[in-house]
Amino acid sequence: MKLPAPQDRDGIVENGLASIALIGAGPTSIYTLQALLARAGGLLAITIFEEQARAGLGTPYRPGWNDPAMLANIASIELPPLGITLVEWLAQQTPARLAGYNIEPDGIDERTFYPRVVLGHYLRDRFAALVADGRAAGHAIDVRANARVTDIAAEGNGLCLSVQPRGGPAYQMRFSQIVIATGHEWPEEPEVRPGYFSSPWPASALKRIPAGPVGIRGTSLSAIDAAVALAVHHGAFVIAAGEDLGEPAPGESAPAEDQALRWKPQAGAAALHITMMSRKGLMPEADFFCPIPHEPLTIFTEQAVQVLIEAGGTGLLDRTFGLFKEQLRLVDPGYADEIGWDASVETFGERYFAERLAVDPFAWAQANLDEARKNFETGTTVPWRYAILRAHEVFARIVPHLDEEDHARFSGHLQPIFTDNYATVPHASIERLLALHRAGALTILAVGDQARLDTHSEASGATMWFDGQAHHFPVFIDATGQRPLEAEAFPFQTLLNQGVVQDAGETGAGYRGIVIDEDFRPVSDQPASRRIHLLSLPFILGRHPFIQGLTSCHDMGEAVGAQLADRAACATGAATRS
Repeated sequence: MKLPAPQDRDGIVENGLASIALIGAGPTSIYTLQALLARAGGLLAITIFEEQARAGLGTPYRPGWNDPAMLANIASIELPPLGITLVEWLAQQTPARLAGYNIEPDGIDERTFYPRVVLGHYLRDRFAALVADGRAAGHAIDVRANARVTDIAAEGNGLCLSVQPRGGPAYQMRFSQIVIATGHEWPEEPEVRPGYFSSPWPASALKRIPAGPVGIRGTSLSAIDAAVALAVHHGAFVIAAGEDLGEPAPGESAPAEDQALRWKPQAGAAALHITMMSRKGLMPEADFFCPIPHEPLTIFTEQAVQVLIEAGGTGLLDRTFGLFKEQLRLVDPGYADEIGWDASVETFGERYFAERLAVDPFAWAQANLDEARKNFETGTTVPWRYAILRAHEVFARIVPHLDEEDHARFSGHLQPIFTDNYATVPHASIERLLALHRAGALTILAVGDQARLDTHSEASGATMWFDGQAHHFPVFIDATGQRPLEAEAFPFQTLLNQGVVQDAGETGAGYRGIVIDEDFRPVSDQPASRRIHLLSLPFILGRHPFIQGLTSCHDMGEAVGAQLADRAACATGAATRS
């Protein structure tokens, strides 16, 4: 769907109409716009700025930045709808368009994982529909693509945005409320020095990498994306029905009878060998079956954790962990006994990963994939997995209240468990890694906690140092995902200089980034902070460690959109009375 032509206006607050700016046009802004329009009590003036040429895609789902082989790890059943669900949208597409996505019309299913670019097209189409519907309702909605907001300043009773459009003169606009939702922070050119890629995006850049040794830092879905992009550029994954897959690799279990996926290199590409590296050297586990919408926990609830928070910060982490163990024992006594009732914050993580660490990662991946497939076929939920999945968002409530020491304990010992649990990956992603391994094109290494990456030697690529040895790769990709950024990297320097936004570290908060409150507003004594909602992922990850993903975009957008609608109604009413 094409975006309707924008309406001309200057963006100044006038005639009692509160003007709102959304900076960034990715999923978070789209869900914010949906909530704002749904709750609007009167007409609104909304300007949406997007640095890229096309608004409504979002970096993780943008064609060109993502290879068509890269899979999203969220299915339609989990994805909060934008008017219609993803599968409903797919059902509306022409056979030709579905063929372009390599999707069979009869195979559309709410639990299937589709390529990232498919979600990008869904998001853009639904964004266009929201804009069209909003304009039809009388709202003034201006979508400004190819427009980078370079700075923001508090001025009087509003906020002044400095904007640099691509190919045009810079200008300024004033707004009464703004939402900063600039999303992931990746360089446009990932090869920051010869052979060293600081991220796997845009995926098109990976096509420059020749077939040969390639090191990838990380084993999560971002790293899998990088490995798969290389694999499909230099070869193909093929179904070898009835073909003898040969003997399993040392330590690997035999593949299931129906697992006949193979990777076959192109002519001249047999030298491709990928080495994925992470602290533990573990692959993510396969997506597991569970009821959706999620069933509520009965002991480890938000209300119960709120009582613990109100009792004070001393010992908060351990008290919360104790309540979590009670929930785990209730739903899965056998697993709780296996972990041990005496488990502490520190030992729980060790015991959670112990069995996997004792087994070859590919053997574990095959066994886990077989179990996950069977559970989907029978509709079987593993109680302890489901309990941990539901608990991570409840645990997140205590993070802003932890002191520096307990925040470090949480980040080092509990957060990896929750991340491992909710960041499971599509079954097809595991199948592809196993196929690469069977072809002799993939190795996984555990580098431990003391590994050091050297990216500054004269040779191309990078060198990973661990266990007293140097492992050099002429091509190296850092695929560890988005990290929390310090306030000094915040792109709108004037707001920092004015004290409207503040470095979390300088305020005594136990996390990195910008300090924000429960409503995603900067914590500051400057009145302008009440006019800003900060939803930019890298700067709020420290306070909200689990916000990555489209469900988080929806939750933030719903909350902020409702608040903006309420304030706009108040502002319009006040202007009318005056």
